[in-house]
Order: sequence, then structure tokens, then C-alpha cells
Amino acid sequence: MQKSHNELEVRSKIWIEADGEPVFGRGRRFLLEAIDIHGSINQAAKEVGVSYRKALSHIQAMEQRLGISLVVRQAGGRHGGGATLTPEARVFIRKFETMETNLREFVDTQFNGLFREQEGGTSHV
Repeated sequence: MQKSHNELEVRSKIWIEADGEPVFGRGRRFLLEAIDIHGSINQAAKEVGVSYRKALSHIQAMEQRLGISLVVRQAGGRHGGGATLTPEARVFIRKFETMETNLREFVDTQFNGLFREQEGGTSHV
């Protein structure tokens, strides 16, 4: 029995690299967004399922490779520490989200044009 192409779905994933090393992608975006929500790298790390050390390593690598500060960290103490996103981080996240949305729309359009049945019941496959 032949499966209908209508059951197929396409997925795409995009990330940014510098010199072959990952700089930014969906997971790191989620980390920064969680920092923005919780005001804490530790809490954000827990939410996205990585250790504090790994989260901090990701932040430092992103900042170094992008050449911008993404997170302002305040050490703990009597009143507790915290972390906030810089304005540059917010702009970068918005640009990345726009790129993801545009890519997803392009991939969906291409997929539908190539794999979905066209009017008249014919397919390009």
C-alpha cells in the first residue's frame, strides 16, 4: 500500500556558526529567553535541561564569537545575584526569530509545491 504524501511533514533547523563552531541556534535562543524570564542563569539552565556550567559556557562562547555582550551578570550575595539580557541580545534574538520564521515559510512553500498534491490530483513526485 502506498502512503499519501499528505501524511509527510517537513522540518528545518537553522543555526549560526563562526569558523565551524556553533554560535547561536534554537537551543541557545531558548536559554537566553529563559534567562530573560527568570533573571537567573541557574534557573534558566534548569529549564532548558543543561548544567549551570554548560549554560555559562554557551553564553561565554556566544559573546566571544559574536563580539557582543548578551547577558549582564550580577554575582550573588546578601540580596542574591541575577542576570539580564542586554539590548543587543534582545535585538539579536528578534533577528534570529525573523530568520527562522522566514526560513520555515520558505521551506513549507517549497515542500508543499513539490510534495503535496496539486489541483487536478497530480503530484510533482
